[in-house]
Amino acid sequence: MSPDSATKYSYDKEIAKLAALPKVEKALKFTLSQSKINEADLIELTEIPAPPFGEDKRANRFADMLRNAGLSDVSIDDVGNVIGRRPGTKDGRVVAISAHLDTVFPIETDVKVRREGRRLYAPGIGDNTAGVVMILSVLRALEHADITTRDTVLFIGNVGEEGLGDLRGIKHLFRKQAEKIDSIIVVDGGKLSRMVVGGVGSHRYRVTFKGPGGHSWGAYGLVNPHHALGRAIAIFDKNAMSVANGEIKTSHNIGRIGGGTSVNSIPFESWFEVDMRSSSQAQIDKMDAVLQKSVHQAVKEENADKKRGEDLRVDIKMVGKRPAAKGDPEWPLVNRVAASLRYLGVEPELTQSSTDASIPMSLGIPALTISRGGISSGAHSLEEFWQDDEAYRAIQMGILSLLAEGGIAK
Repeated sequence: MSPDSATKYSYDKEIAKLAALPKVEKALKFTLSQSKINEADLIELTEIPAPPFGEDKRANRFADMLRNAGLSDVSIDDVGNVIGRRPGTKDGRVVAISAHLDTVFPIETDVKVRREGRRLYAPGIGDNTAGVVMILSVLRALEHADITTRDTVLFIGNVGEEGLGDLRGIKHLFRKQAEKIDSIIVVDGGKLSRMVVGGVGSHRYRVTFKGPGGHSWGAYGLVNPHHALGRAIAIFDKNAMSVANGEIKTSHNIGRIGGGTSVNSIPFESWFEVDMRSSSQAQIDKMDAVLQKSVHQAVKEENADKKRGEDLRVDIKMVGKRPAAKGDPEWPLVNRVAASLRYLGVEPELTQSSTDASIPMSLGIPALTISRGGISSGAHSLEEFWQDDEAYRAIQMGILSLLAEGGIAK
């Protein structure tokens, strides 16, 4: 037997022994009867808008749900994370399970849930409201079975995962001054077999070009921020391919542009937002350097073409930074989640993505992201849907993984 297969056998045996305990059997069986209450929670939370920096109403309701599920120690921290503490029998280790509360959609988005057959449609219903409901269901199962853990377990609804939220909730939880979390299971998207053990990093900028502005005819000859923006994007897109075409996947995307006042006005300001990603920090840094050079070249060319007036100015502001992190596939946490999946008849698939787990992984803290279960599609679109297709299996995976990592009190 090879070392790898021996390790696999050891963790499979641990999970099988855990699942055979009467209280754990009771908790796993309980998940089969929770689909109606989970659906009601999913609809209620989905219909509470929660854009980045606007998650407070959803956070307050989720905090109430944690209390109603059995937790007495529930708080909301300085940035808006909801933290429910379930004490263990021994002081020391703290294990967490977390799902992000926010969605990508603006506050005015219609988030009313509609039903079509077995599918529930609404913006944000899968990503990641279903994840929030999953950890709530894990808690209910532990309470129902009266399971006490050795380690303290935190049930967290964190803020700021999406867009310009820039992982601010999870960054706050793992800042230097924060209470130590020894390991964390993050719940997000993907099929049940998906285990995210590597973090795709990103740099995000808002690039703003500024000039005096004026009438399109009367002030013709002044620098034009829009023209500079167009140059910058064209130069960047062309030069970025020298990095993007390498062996390690690296992406670049101009996601938003704006500025100007009218069709017959030279704009006084023009801006774009750019996202650059890779699993390699070195690749992100190379792409970043290409962006900086391209923007300054565009400014230089626009200023050289002006016929009068002051020079164009540019402000390059970083609005997001996520680390390219590598987890360790040999962490006990990773092995326990994989063994939990195999116990449920699912072969684990290790992958990498940009999730909240990137932050603890970058600090060397055992972390990974697992699936919220069910079937979902259309993430980040108005036609997003979620369907309860044996979603209880993801909940069971969460129970087994959490109990294996946090231990059952003797």
